[in-house]
Amino acid sequence: MPVQNAIVSRKLNLFYGDFHALRDVDLTVAPRQITALIGPSGCGKSTLLRVFNRMNDLTAGVRTTGEVEIFGEALREIRIHLLRRRVGMVFQRPNPFPLSIYENIVYGLRVHGEHDRAVLDEAVRRTLEGVALWSDLKDRLAESALRLSGEQQQRLCIARVLAVRPDVLLMDEPCSALDPIATARIEELMQDLKNQYTIVIVTHNMQQAARVSDECGFMLLGELVEFGPTPRIFTAPRDARTDGYISGRFG
Repeated sequence: MPVQNAIVSRKLNLFYGDFHALRDVDLTVAPRQITALIGPSGCGKSTLLRVFNRMNDLTAGVRTTGEVEIFGEALREIRIHLLRRRVGMVFQRPNPFPLSIYENIVYGLRVHGEHDRAVLDEAVRRTLEGVALWSDLKDRLAESALRLSGEQQQRLCIARVLAVRPDVLLMDEPCSALDPIATARIEELMQDLKNQYTIVIVTHNMQQAARVSDECGFMLLGELVEFGPTPRIFTAPRDARTDGYISGRFG
């Protein structure tokens, strides 16, 4: 039986008013791997990422055409609260809530109606172990999450998303606010997480894309110029625009 794709877009277009931000994007994201989107600022990477959990719906004047599917189900037909549970998102800068470490992690579960303390406790332990924070934080769960280091806050935000057991993890420049050592640790975490989750990452750091991703797409002016296995994209791109960006001639 063929493996079902995690995300598929067909002739996806997005407009901010009269501005054509995404142009006929055809993309297939395989499950349980890391897919990176690269390209210069303003090329549509983050806009595309936000399509996959309909965050653009919150922006006035946005209009989309084309099709997007999440594990074979039309994106527009998934109820928004269920979609946000299935497709989680981690942002550029850590954004823990001004709550305890414990309450940060269980926040999404409570929103979805889970109040059983045993279930919440298990989720906290499971997710903190998953992001390699359990040993450091198991005796500090009542402390404010705002007291954690930047790296720990970003790991906590990842744990908060994982607590609701999503299918897909979207990461928009997740290391942009971190130092090189913390970045390396988050990259190691991503490699561990892809064994259970489909990860799509937007990054300006081409070296990061080369290190962590299995497949990579280059975007320019709202167009997905080229997409394929990461080693080929970086060593034998088929489009001159990709080659120009990878080699540093623009961007």
